[in-house]
Amino acid sequence: MSVIRTDRWLEEDIDHPVKICEKLEPNFKGHDAVGIYRILTKFGMYKPTKGTRGVYEGLKEKDTWECVEKIYQNYKKKWDGPNIPIYIFPTYQSSGLFSRGERLKGGVSFPDKLFLFLSDKVAPQDVESLFVHEYHHVCRLNMQNKSFEDYTLLDSIIIEGLAEYAVLVNCGRQYLANWCTMYSESDIQYFMEKYLKDNLGKKKMEREHDELLYGGGGIPNMLGYSAGYKIVERYYQTNSYSTKLSFTTPSKKYIVELIEFSRENPD
Repeated sequence: MSVIRTDRWLEEDIDHPVKICEKLEPNFKGHDAVGIYRILTKFGMYKPTKGTRGVYEGLKEKDTWECVEKIYQNYKKKWDGPNIPIYIFPTYQSSGLFSRGERLKGGVSFPDKLFLFLSDKVAPQDVESLFVHEYHHVCRLNMQNKSFEDYTLLDSIIIEGLAEYAVLVNCGRQYLANWCTMYSESDIQYFMEKYLKDNLGKKKMEREHDELLYGGGGIPNMLGYSAGYKIVERYYQTNSYSTKLSFTTPSKKYIVELIEFSRENPD
């Protein structure tokens, strides 16, 4: 598989995204088109507005589908990554919380597919950094051999931290998501003790999992993401980095850095 020509789908049915999602039903077992669209809009897929077609035309003018294909083939070879379909759609143009906390782009990954939601104003380097983040997810999800229901909060914060560390290594610090530097180390230490330490075993389907990962309701914004990046960053200050090993290293191994962080920075 490769980049799917969703531009052709959009050309015909851009004002009817649920109809577009009917084409995705074979890849989403147990979900109909309405359910698929509901899932994708949570991560940034567009909702039809007067400006949506203009975004689509802008993406076409930039040869976005061809550019993402080149990026995909590069990292697939570089990382010996899985062969998956990649779907590109315009992003929702109103303010919102996307998977990397940014408004010009968003994405969501599954073991067998990847979605990118893009504005026509997003720079090519930012498209690559988003792809690196999401494709790292795909690679790790495949190598961990773990069912969705068994993923814990620890697994989630580590997978996010690792994906953004891959952005640092492959794209540069200037392309890191803003949540990587949202809080100071002392803030993270405090939040770890107050919110995360006793909840790392929360399963993905439990309510507290997403509250702690994304923030909200009194919990600091993007807490799990930010803590995950800090944990991973500290780990690689004392351990050599290998992208391929980052796909297979168990989440629990990184928690050693969390423990050491607390010991080195007592209240």
